[in-house]
Amino acid sequence: MATGIALLLFFFKLYAWFVTEASAMLASATDSLLDLFASLMSLIILRFALAPPDAEHKFGHGKAESIAGLVQSAFVLGSAVLLIINGIDRIVTPKQVVQTEVGIIVSIIAIVMTLLLVLVQRYVIKHTSSVAISADALHYQSDLLLNTGVLISLFLSQGYWLRADGVFTLLVGGYLFIGALKIVWLSVNHLMDHELEQADISIIEDIVKKHPQAKGLHDLRTRDSGNIRFIQFHLELDDQLSLLEAHTIGERLEKDIEKELSPCEVFIHHDPISVVKNNIANDATADQLTT
Repeated sequence: MATGIALLLFFFKLYAWFVTEASAMLASATDSLLDLFASLMSLIILRFALAPPDAEHKFGHGKAESIAGLVQSAFVLGSAVLLIINGIDRIVTPKQVVQTEVGIIVSIIAIVMTLLLVLVQRYVIKHTSSVAISADALHYQSDLLLNTGVLISLFLSQGYWLRADGVFTLLVGGYLFIGALKIVWLSVNHLMDHELEQADISIIEDIVKKHPQAKGLHDLRTRDSGNIRFIQFHLELDDQLSLLEAHTIGERLEKDIEKELSPCEVFIHHDPISVVKNNIANDATADQLTT
């Protein structure tokens, strides 16, 4: 759906640019071209990222999304720089836009089509937390502002303010540049195994604390890969519990966490409470000796 809409809008805007020679319409067409590229990347990468784990990728292929985000960002950054240069040129040497009615009609069509697509993407992101689709959605969300700005720019460029065309192009270039940097930051965080949000970590801690036989937890480590969260921690239990009882408690906690944070994989290491206390005492002694 996203690919088809991006392709259609690109040709509409490209035609409008040839007719009007408006720099703002060129910026809008460039943005649609980037959307088309991003959608194609998402289509290809998501098929790979959502593939089940295999012998060589036992944690799955989710990080392919982050790689796609970095590739998309590189193209967006390059295009943003070109738009900024073009915008500055139009500000220095302003030019009146012709046949503005063509650009206005195309912009209205683009706004309606983009709005429908954004609503669909927000629904998908809410249920999958996909980085690739989030990167894709960034372009289409910017289109809503961009096409509205094109309408204003085309109107002002009819003799009211000739530099409006260049100013708007410059603003679009800056907006895309900042947006691309945000996607770079998000992608790098995923590739570097950044911890889950504090809200998710609090859910894990609350589930463990509420279990009547759990004495606590430590060494909690989390990360995500694509839409799958990976969670591991040491569970503190009473010394007298049998192996079967400890296993049952851990299994119960795994199911409770998976219910709240699905899709996720939970790995629990069981520790007798006395061992935990001894380790804490030994660490305290070591710290005293070093100081």
